Amino acid sequence: MIAGAAQADVRGHARVIDGDTLEVAGTTVRLFGIDALERGQSCDTAGRSWPCGIWAGQQLARLIGGQPVTCTGRDTDRYGRLVARCTGPGGDLGAAMVEQGAALAYRRYALDYVAQEERARSAQRGLWGREGAQTQDPAAFRATGRRDADSVQTAPAGCAIKGNISASGRIYHRPGQRDYDRTRIDPARGERWFCSEAEARAAGWRPAQR
Repeated sequence: MIAGAAQADVRGHARVIDGDTLEVAGTTVRLFGIDALERGQSCDTAGRSWPCGIWAGQQLARLIGGQPVTCTGRDTDRYGRLVARCTGPGGDLGAAMVEQGAALAYRRYALDYVAQEERARSAQRGLWGREGAQTQDPAAFRATGRRDADSVQTAPAGCAIKGNISASGRIYHRPGQRDYDRTRIDPARGERWFCSEAEARAAGWRPAQR
């Protein structure tokens, strides 16, 4: 996950992308030390399937409550996202997400929130609820998605510009450019389709050079 030097801290109103990813002041931020379910994931609780990935994003939005957040950068990941510890009205957002059972401690990279996960599991909060939630670990879910990356991606009508996030930053690709066909859009990472170059630039993306 860690791949580069830390960027400047950011502060402002946040747009929730999923349970562990935000956009703050035009910067895509990956919350440090936690791993939440991806938006496309579902859980099976007592035989009932429900969209727990979307629920995780809703819990993060509830913690933020429409108030400004402050993110202290620690590093950047291979997708060019700022890896940061962010605080909202109630304090550390990562700690709160794990404490309420809406995310896992990301042990592969940090042990900061293991105690919160153990308390959530013991209290049967969120994903650790009384009846239990069966789902794929988010890291395994992402790996499955990468294996399926060769599946056809369909652009929304009239919106064929690809907004990609990589170590080079946020870059958009127009149809016909060299890397257009091999560029895949992953909304879980904050990537998106644009309907015009003006829209892409306004959102903070820059054009690919070829």
